[in-house]
Amino acid sequence: MDITLADERAFLLKEQLSLEQAEGRAWEKKVEAFGRLDRVASFLQRPKDSDFELIYKEHRYEPFWHVVCRARYVYERRRDYPITLSGDEVHSVTLDGQEYGVQNGRIHLTFTEHCREEPERIRYINGYTNQPDDTLSQYLNHPANEVPPEHLEELGKKGVIVVPAQARASAIVRDVLLEVLKSIQADTILEDAVEIANVDLYYHPVYAFQYRWHSKQKEAIVEYDAVTSELRTDGKTFQQYMGKLLDPEFLFDVGADTIDLLVPGGGLAVKLARKGLDVARNRSNA
Repeated sequence: MDITLADERAFLLKEQLSLEQAEGRAWEKKVEAFGRLDRVASFLQRPKDSDFELIYKEHRYEPFWHVVCRARYVYERRRDYPITLSGDEVHSVTLDGQEYGVQNGRIHLTFTEHCREEPERIRYINGYTNQPDDTLSQYLNHPANEVPPEHLEELGKKGVIVVPAQARASAIVRDVLLEVLKSIQADTILEDAVEIANVDLYYHPVYAFQYRWHSKQKEAIVEYDAVTSELRTDGKTFQQYMGKLLDPEFLFDVGADTIDLLVPGGGLAVKLARKGLDVARNRSNA
């Protein structure tokens, strides 16, 4: 079996508005963040802006994984096909010049089946919750810059919160691989290959604004998606990650040993090739 592994990459999606521009839009929606009853009350007696205070704002990047895995299995196998004949009076059948004897009202023909299977899995995984979320695919329609993993650490030093992914690349790849790997029952295997085409960690920018409504002694958060321009009034903040640095080696940890552990049966020969990287050389240097 040949397994080809793409290089792990990190991408930053580009903001469409600045933090200051988003702050202005969020201010207009601040009342909506405080719940339905307060919104209804605000229609009856419009609150003054002076009754509200912006007490916290943050610029953060939230992670998600984009993993694409496809396999190609081409093989041949011999199968016996029993064919029931028209009646007990039939004692033999001639097909293409070859005579077949009848057993229990049937003849048995042997065919070679030419088989091809090409399963593909495309997964979008929320990096913080580790849950599949196909809505994240919308971000791939927007501009993004590939960045070295160490650049993510630099962002944290500039006051931007980089929310850490909770799952490593190896865990994500493992789950996707298990969906396409299979043991083939065949007489002849012509192709037996798996390609992990993408192992990409995306970070999409989000702005969050926390307001205090003084007269009601309540606080609420408005989120602004800096890529899609979507405003959400059920937001959250990630102040606990302020100033914390990422460990790229923790996240990007897919290697030959990881793949070896995933091949079912344990007796199959696996050839792992990483695009643009000599895995065999890395193994020898380890």
